Amino acid sequence: MKITVHPLFLAVGALSLLFGGFPIFIICVLTALMHECGHMFCAERLGFECTKISLMPYGAAAVCDIEGISPADELRLALAGPAVNFFMCVAVAGLWWFVPDAYAYTDILFYSNSAMLVLNLLPAYPLDGGRAAKCLMVKFLKPKTADAVLRALNLCVVAVLVTLFFTVSANFSVLAVAALLGCSAFRKAPPARRIDFAARKKKRGREVKYIILDEKATFKDALKYLDSGKFLVFQFYAEKYLDEITEDELFEMLKDGSLYDPVLQSVQRN
Repeated sequence: MKITVHPLFLAVGALSLLFGGFPIFIICVLTALMHECGHMFCAERLGFECTKISLMPYGAAAVCDIEGISPADELRLALAGPAVNFFMCVAVAGLWWFVPDAYAYTDILFYSNSAMLVLNLLPAYPLDGGRAAKCLMVKFLKPKTADAVLRALNLCVVAVLVTLFFTVSANFSVLAVAALLGCSAFRKAPPARRIDFAARKKKRGREVKYIILDEKATFKDALKYLDSGKFLVFQFYAEKYLDEITEDELFEMLKDGSLYDPVLQSVQRN
């Protein structure tokens, strides 16, 4: 896993150290990393891959290869990060219930996770709430219409944040988020990239592991079993043995197919 650091992230860290807010900065960074780990764990379980985490001045962002992902799976992926923050809030609040004195040591952890949860559930791209909203909208609207509605939601959220800044609290973090979402409303989302499993460097001396799959298993189902330390052979059964392929053959067939295609049908076509 590659971790990249934006120069402005280091600048924010240096300023927090200079003005006495470094402990809060570290807790916020760890909160953001836990959030992104939720996305990464979910992506791996769904058969996709996250290649790196970028530490930005406004938080962290996991870069994942999710070309061809279904709206239902993308919805799960979008909500996985906020789910981590939610469970952290519940865990810390539960700790306060049993050990009230712990509040003095864990209040920042609770509030940072609460802020991360609320922020990412806003229905604006590129936040998780915006991604989730789009996944729901494409079930009823055409993709272009869904994009237009999402841009309008972005601008509405920006208007609300700017209003809060001038009427409730002059917190420049709120203004920074508004600026980010305002720019995102007019920026085209980068295209997703397909994972090229076949291009990965092969390790010698790997143990062979047999995986038994149902005849209706998809490529997505098979990819869940990938193990860098083992060479997989997939065997397909109904009531009897049907066929088998190696992981190399699986990767080659995936180049021309979708993650949601049944593997055995692709085998029979080839």
